[in-house]
Amino acid sequence: MAFPTSFSAFRIHNDASGYRSGIESVSLDELSPGEVVIKAAYSSVNFKDALAGTGQGKILRRFPLVGGIDVAGHVVASTDPAFKEGDPVLVTGCGLSESRDGGYSEYVRLQAHWVIPLPTGLDLRESMILGTAGFTAALALYRMLDNRQTPELGPLAVTGATGGVGSLAVDIFSRAGFQVHAISGKPEHADFLKAIGASEVLGRDALATQRPMETARFGGGLDNVGGPMLASLLAQTAPYGNVATAGLAASHQLDTTVMPFIIRGVSLVGVASAGTARGIRDDIWRHLADDWKPAHLDAICTRETTLGGLSEVFDVMLAGASRGRTLVKIG
Repeated sequence: MAFPTSFSAFRIHNDASGYRSGIESVSLDELSPGEVVIKAAYSSVNFKDALAGTGQGKILRRFPLVGGIDVAGHVVASTDPAFKEGDPVLVTGCGLSESRDGGYSEYVRLQAHWVIPLPTGLDLRESMILGTAGFTAALALYRMLDNRQTPELGPLAVTGATGGVGSLAVDIFSRAGFQVHAISGKPEHADFLKAIGASEVLGRDALATQRPMETARFGGGLDNVGGPMLASLLAQTAPYGNVATAGLAASHQLDTTVMPFIIRGVSLVGVASAGTARGIRDDIWRHLADDWKPAHLDAICTRETTLGGLSEVFDVMLAGASRGRTLVKIG
């Protein structure tokens, strides 16, 4: 297929003129090398995208780069026989908008090893409402189940529950048969959280203890916040429960004791979605298209934008005023 000589992309620079980002005209030859070229249909906005696009976080390893850690679309060219023109595919993480050009572009060139055929049960739009956020939430559940997490241990707490990862975790965990307690500092969104699967919505004071051990209240959970809330969640987790850590919205520090680990056998499991091995990645997407597919994707997708609206979305997200997921319509 013939490609246009140039097309639009949201590109990020950091040079003598300063840190800046915006829509530019680029050519295919300017993009990172790869075996598969897709015409992008959708992307999404993650906290990492907002940090990269504004320079408030050191995300990019080289400049300039096209932003966007997620993308979904149709193959228009491939030198890898596993993909043919017209195939619907997706990629999340895997170095996009970090070490190679990302998904905020009308055309994207990708390494075949990380390209996921769109699984039966998802369309391209749904795959990007999920994106890295949904993949992260599902990976947390995958890791907890691998360590023998069961609903009988008690409810799973989800901190930062109104955010992208948090809201999708509430839905995914409840779909997988767990009772979910959403932890949020935004009481005005309690009805939203209950509508997407939370059995209870608790304020941040539920995780305000500074004691090394408290009465076991949760079977485990997913923390997106870090700092004291994560320490408090560990202190309130039932024997042999698992707490997955996936974010640092409040702090990257963790001041805790070994007591939950050596007295209750609690496990703290890390969730690093960007570099997940391909075999696990395939498993996660199969679950997300089937038994873990969120039942409320349209409700969780609270905003849609285009490449031209990204800067505004970044500002809202970094100000803590966003809820759910923002879908980026490209094609």
